Amino acid sequence: MAKFRDVKTLQKFAAAHASIHNHFNHDRHLNPRDIFKQSRAVALAEWRQLAA
Repeated sequence: MAKFRDVKTLQKFAAAHASIHNHFNHDRHLNPRDIFKQSRAVALAEWRQLAA
């Protein structure tokens, strides 16, 4: 995190990154492929709705 010169910028990035990462992180190694793909499709649909 040395590339962030301002602590406030780092905090804003970390907050945004955490929420996006948690939204898409479905622990692939814990779920069967079909359930993973279904969860991923739901997350992408929700993300596209939020981004539109």
